Amino acid sequence: MDGSILLKEAEQALCEIFSGIDSQVKKNLHKVLTAYRNHRVGVHHFASVSGYGHDDLGREVLDRVFAEIMGAEAAIVRVQFVSGTHAIASALYGVLRPGDEMLCVAGAPYDTLEEVIGLRGENQGSLKDFGVSYRQLELTEGLIDWHTLRTAIRPNTKLVSIQRSCGYSWRPSLSIVEIEKIIAIVKEQNPNTVCFVDNCYGEFVEDREPTAVGADLIAGSLIKNLGGTIVTTGGYVAGRADLVEMAACRLTAPGIGSSGGATFDQNRLLFQGLFLAPQMVGEAMKGNHLTAYVFDKLGYPVNPAPFAPRRDVIQAIKLGSPEKIIAFCRSIQQNSPIGSYLDPVPSGMPGYESELVMAGGTFIDGSTSEFSADGPLREPYVVFCQGGTHWTHVAIALEAAIDAIQQKTPDRSQG
Repeated sequence: MDGSILLKEAEQALCEIFSGIDSQVKKNLHKVLTAYRNHRVGVHHFASVSGYGHDDLGREVLDRVFAEIMGAEAAIVRVQFVSGTHAIASALYGVLRPGDEMLCVAGAPYDTLEEVIGLRGENQGSLKDFGVSYRQLELTEGLIDWHTLRTAIRPNTKLVSIQRSCGYSWRPSLSIVEIEKIIAIVKEQNPNTVCFVDNCYGEFVEDREPTAVGADLIAGSLIKNLGGTIVTTGGYVAGRADLVEMAACRLTAPGIGSSGGATFDQNRLLFQGLFLAPQMVGEAMKGNHLTAYVFDKLGYPVNPAPFAPRRDVIQAIKLGSPEKIIAFCRSIQQNSPIGSYLDPVPSGMPGYESELVMAGGTFIDGSTSEFSADGPLREPYVVFCQGGTHWTHVAIALEAAIDAIQQKTPDRSQG
């Protein structure tokens, strides 16, 4: 099937979906503008201080702006967070103590958290090394096991971890309504159990965030949704003020907490990226809808399905072979603005168990708010697409990817 014809068909079929995404962007942008106005954001907030970072007015106001947008009591937004995993780890180490239990309720955690928890690796100072036990509730046919969840909380279950996005698993990502239901069920059993949400890839996809529906703590990355594709590094933690401060003490040190951390003249980018974020998330969602539509038409299983509501900025395609994953990623890389001449090859990556092949021709290294694709070289050979500054860029790259995949499958079968 000709890729350009299929993409033109997709654009026409998705007109109503695209219009709905534009309405969602408008709601979230209004929320951002309201927060900026309430906290009187001005050009003087772009200045930074050096050294310890004490009394950084821009950083302090940005924290309050983030908190308002997230529907949280407090937030810390720091360029010292290396990644979303780092922000999540700071939150977990901040809350959990020896003898506590951490419970994951949406199946296995994302690959990079396995060594944080202690499921892989040794003598790295994992939660397991510090006497924190771990348990997870397996999914039932890819869905939350609601029946088991109703009796899952034990006396020592200090924290329940809820991964909003599907990660590298073939399951639906969680909606805000589902997250709200999980939290209610947990709190019925023990109101003191901390409900933590890994919010990576989910911000601004809906018009509420987990902290607005009862989550005690959330964390995420600024080279994903909330950085608006221009923030160069960093992450955030938001939620209950006492828990946020506990996470801040793990990032810095007890006694310093949220009062330290220079912003290295990044305040303007942090404010501007947050302003751009609703639009960038909308573009990524449109690109994901295009991807789902065309690869479903080509006969490949996709998650989420065509026309299904989006719950994050990830679109998975079950290609069925390592050759097809590599061919797909090669096409995306060749149609990226940066490093288009590079050839993605499978390799190991810190924090991941399997070899990965990645197409990441992005302006910010590792950015998944910009259009990229990757997948672990393991059964069932799924490639994950995420981000996108323009849905039209996604369309251009998809046309090349369709041709490459069809060359790997002359009979156009799924393989």
